[in-house]
Amino acid sequence: MNLLIMGKPGAGKGTQAKKILDHFSLTHISTGDIYRDEIKKGSEIGQEAKKYLDQGNLVPDKMTNDIVWEVLQKHEYPNGFMLDGFPRTIAQAEALDEMLNTLNIHLTAVINVDVDDDVISDRMAGRRVCSNCGETYHVEYHPPKKDGVCDVCGHSLIQRKDDLKESVLNRLQIYKNKTQPLLDYYENKDLLLVIDGENPSDQVFEDILIKLGELHD
Repeated sequence: MNLLIMGKPGAGKGTQAKKILDHFSLTHISTGDIYRDEIKKGSEIGQEAKKYLDQGNLVPDKMTNDIVWEVLQKHEYPNGFMLDGFPRTIAQAEALDEMLNTLNIHLTAVINVDVDDDVISDRMAGRRVCSNCGETYHVEYHPPKKDGVCDVCGHSLIQRKDDLKESVLNRLQIYKNKTQPLLDYYENKDLLLVIDGENPSDQVFEDILIKLGELHD
């Protein structure tokens, strides 16, 4: 099973991605995670990507395409994969089609976690991320046991620059302009599954399983 998960920034697709990955034992291919790792390492790619990400902008297509191709061609996904954060533009989607055709791989479905803009703003204002391991929390919906401290590794929690209000509004506008057309692109390919992301997390996951035809008692 090869899936692609989409959703506006803050739609909760990261949470759902984890659930799906565990359920189907898929390999996670997250461009966001890749870039954050590169930034943490201080690599040339990381420094270049940071300039764009800190402003809430998309990293240029070619840079992201090259990173995804490097991962896909290794074939290190025995049970299939989930693409997360890619593609974000029609140009990237077309590049992905070429990559998959070259590797003779087919997408099973494209999951879109759909959430209203107002709900997104509220969610992202309260989001906190571990500065060390990347575990995600929310001050209201999913707080850590100890305020400001990661439950997993004990390091401090931070608010990412791209979760600040100005950056959120910019990211939503970019999503509307560049990523929204992808929904039509994949709907025309009969791959799109639209999921109501405003329901409780467990309900959202159950809806995904139902739509994938894989709901188990």
